Amino acid sequence: MNKTRPILTITGSDSTSGSGVQADIKTISELGGYAVTAITSITVQTTLGIQEFYDVPAKIVAGQIEAVMNDVQPEVVKIGMIRTLDVVDVVVDSLRRYRPRHVIFDAVVLSSQGDALVSEAVIAAVRQKLLPLCTLIIRPDESKMHGLANRYASAVAYYLSTGESVEQAQTQARAYINTQIVRTSDLQGRASELYNEFLDALAAHLHTNSDVHFYAEVLNVSSRYLAQVSRRIAGKSPKAIIDEYLIKEIERQLSTTDRTIQEVAYDFGFSSQAHFAKFFRKMKGQSPTDYRRSLSS
Repeated sequence: MNKTRPILTITGSDSTSGSGVQADIKTISELGGYAVTAITSITVQTTLGIQEFYDVPAKIVAGQIEAVMNDVQPEVVKIGMIRTLDVVDVVVDSLRRYRPRHVIFDAVVLSSQGDALVSEAVIAAVRQKLLPLCTLIIRPDESKMHGLANRYASAVAYYLSTGESVEQAQTQARAYINTQIVRTSDLQGRASELYNEFLDALAAHLHTNSDVHFYAEVLNVSSRYLAQVSRRIAGKSPKAIIDEYLIKEIERQLSTTDRTIQEVAYDFGFSSQAHFAKFFRKMKGQSPTDYRRSLSS
């Protein structure tokens, strides 16, 4: 086989390393190649999905590509996530200028969680301007596991860099990916464990606190991550879960004790009986007094 040159990967960064530039570097290095990079976006990401994006300015993306192309002249380019029209234009202009031998495009449109990663306008620009310059396009359904299409595309890029034909490169990349499926699995976060800890914390502190930030601090996580966990597991926000637990306990107190409505209100940390009544009406559609009356009718 021919001596390999560095492979340029143009894509986003994945905090969990399951996909993006981190996975590209790992795959190419594991196969014996050398990856050089141009990062298009930085994600704030957990195993549950992407929380936030920072799209690198087009000028900086162009500078990264130019520096690498001028210095080490990669002949194979692997492209992943591009989220802005300016960066599409920068990548297209670079490919036309430097004319690499092969361009592999991993068509990143949705995350593994089904979240949209790019706009329709960017998709249209990619179809019109970028796809005609590509040697091979990896479709989103080449695998379903997080980052698998990404790693397959990187493997194809590696084998092309060794002088293999497109067909041979795809065959060897599939064989490589099959071994990855057998010996590795996705990084697992602590979502289920954390959700159960959240419910335990609710049981312990419901009488004194109904604030989401309080429970996030008790669990030593950000409010945003707690929200991701609760929505992924229960399909509800942490506040909705807190309010549901709160109203159930309030109903139990009103229906099984002789405590006054004011006593119940203060017991659960409400600032006034009026505040308590407003919350109860929002949750149950009637006042605490009417609720008690309905139990005896």
